[in-house]
Order: sequence, then C-alpha cells, then structure tokens
Amino acid sequence: MVQIKIAVPNKGRLCEPAIKLLEDAGIGVIDRGERQLFARTRDKTVELVFVRAQDIPQMVARGAMDLGITGYDLIVESGARVVELLDLKFGNAKMVIATKAKGDLKKLKQPLRIATEFPNITKRYFREKGIRVQISKITGSAEITPLIGVADVIVDLVSTGTTLRVHGLKIVDEILDTSARLVANPKSLQKKRAKIEQIRTALESVIRARGMRLILMNVPEEKLEEVKRIVPGMAGPTISRVESETPMLAIQAVVWADQVEKIIRQAKEAGAQDILVLPIERVLP
Repeated sequence: MVQIKIAVPNKGRLCEPAIKLLEDAGIGVIDRGERQLFARTRDKTVELVFVRAQDIPQMVARGAMDLGITGYDLIVESGARVVELLDLKFGNAKMVIATKAKGDLKKLKQPLRIATEFPNITKRYFREKGIRVQISKITGSAEITPLIGVADVIVDLVSTGTTLRVHGLKIVDEILDTSARLVANPKSLQKKRAKIEQIRTALESVIRARGMRLILMNVPEEKLEEVKRIVPGMAGPTISRVESETPMLAIQAVVWADQVEKIIRQAKEAGAQDILVLPIERVLP
C-alpha cells in the first residue's frame, strides 16, 4: 500500500486554511493534539506532519516528505527543487519593496540597508538592479526597522498595505505574487504518481467549487430561451419538465458565485420563480 506524508504549516496564516482545505477534500485530521507533530487522516494511506512553513520546501526536496503545503514565497526563497502541483488559492500576498525615502533607490547612499525575511530573493532582485545592499535578516515586524534607523528599505509581504501606510512607508516596487502551493518531491511523484494525483485532484475539486454555486429555478416554457441566455452554466443549463397545470420547466446550472445576484435579478425579471441557490462541495472537470 502506497503511503504519503504531507507537510503542513504548524502555525501562521497558512495553517488553518490548509487544514480546512484538507478537511473539505476528505483527507481531514482525525487525531491531532495541540502540540502533536504527526496526525492520522481519514485516508489511512495519508499522514500529516506539522512543521514550520519555511522548512517545508527543503523537507519535500530532500524526500523527508512526499508532498507539502507552503507559500510560493518560501519556495522561491529556499531554492528547493520541488515540483509545484497546484495553486491552493489562499494566503495571497505580494512581496514588495517599501521605504520612507523619496526618489529613485539608485540615488540613495549605497550600500542600502535592507531588513527582510527573504535575503535570497532580495539579493537577486538588487543584484539585477545594480544596487549594492547590506541585508539584515529578520523575522516579523520589518516595517518598524526604518523608523528606528536599522534599515533604509524593507522587503516584506503585504496583503492590503495598510500596515506600511500606518508606519509612513510607501511601496516602490513589487517583486512577486504569492499564495499557498501544493508541492511534491520529484522522486515521490514518479514512484507514487497515482496516489499523489488522486490527492491533487481532490484538493483542486474543492478549490474549483469554492467559487461556484448551483442555481435552480422554475421557468415558464415560453421564457426558456431568454432565461438560457441569463443562466449559461458551465456547459449549458440542465432542463427538465415540471408537472404543473401550466407549461413549466425546471432549470439548474452551475454559475460563478459573484454572478449569483445578477442572475437572480435578471431571471426573476424574465419570469423565473422558486429560485434556489446551493453551495457546491466539489467540481471535477
């Protein structure tokens, strides 16, 4: 029996969304204690290992883990040789350069003093720009370093940029977009491809479903063509006849969640009634 070990962040912004995704995909944790590093899942062939998110890329690359869930920023920073299987669509952020200084960074006194949690990415970026730098590796609260004279510039992750603005910092460039990714060890992918693909497909089906809804409605037969244009669905709506005194059809379709309100309004204007909107657990192409 093929056994799979998946490394999962033990804390931080990626931890709970990762656990929730695994739960929704049917792999969920069944016996993890608060400080427990290993946990069984509903799938007897899958074990979860809870470790620091920044350690996951190298653990997977070295074969200690078959799969890992971690941030794209940490994958790039580590330089680990892993195979990216899936963008998990959570933990979204931008890696930016921010400073209190005005004007072009090249005109500032060099070497620029930079505080960051990502020294490797930072070195590559400024090397390509031809700017000499002196990097201080920190963990957390990078935005305070220019205020206390420790750094001229920071390289950090931001979601909204509010924290930077509060501290009087402005973004001067964006280095990369990041989100949580599912990565695999190359050898594991070769030897355990079928099981790994099964896991990847399960996760992807949940991610697809999160942005979709199932909409059902009854429509007078003479309004069918008009409503079909309003409710296109993934491959066209499903239509069946309703046993009623007047000619009536039942329509169901999978639609994007952000289109639901517009579809309901237009469908009602076209004569639709008894409209239901339901969540979808999974969508498989």
